[in-house]
Amino acid sequence: MEILIIRHGQSEADLLNVHEGRADFPLTDLGRNQAMNLAEYLKEYGDFDAIWTSTLSRASETAEIISKYINCSINYDDNLKERDNGILAGTPITNENKNSHYNMKPFECIQEGETDIEFRARAEAVLLRILDIQKIQVELLYYLMEV
Repeated sequence: MEILIIRHGQSEADLLNVHEGRADFPLTDLGRNQAMNLAEYLKEYGDFDAIWTSTLSRASETAEIISKYINCSINYDDNLKERDNGILAGTPITNENKNSHYNMKPFECIQEGETDIEFRARAEAVLLRILDIQKIQVELLYYLMEV
């Protein structure tokens, strides 16, 4: 199995120069075009079994655009959301706060946010679940082909 990890296209937050995190910003027109360009490339890349995406607008919209081009089902999962950056979500990026999480210890977090440890545990858990589900689907496909 091969896994491609794709970042969403440009979002409104990029234009507003604000922290994204859990704040839900849609794609811009450029972001939609970026998703379409990637989808056209992926169509030539090969066949895909599934798309897994965050439920945030910018990610799900990117996935939906790609899905139309490669004719692939989409699985939405809240656990694929970006790191929870707490009270910074949706606020302007300033010199004082743009790298604030880099100086934190793995067990510390921005107020109301997620620690490095929590984020990593969530990411690992969702990846293992996806691998398990996709493996089951592949095994079922092999079984059906043998029958």
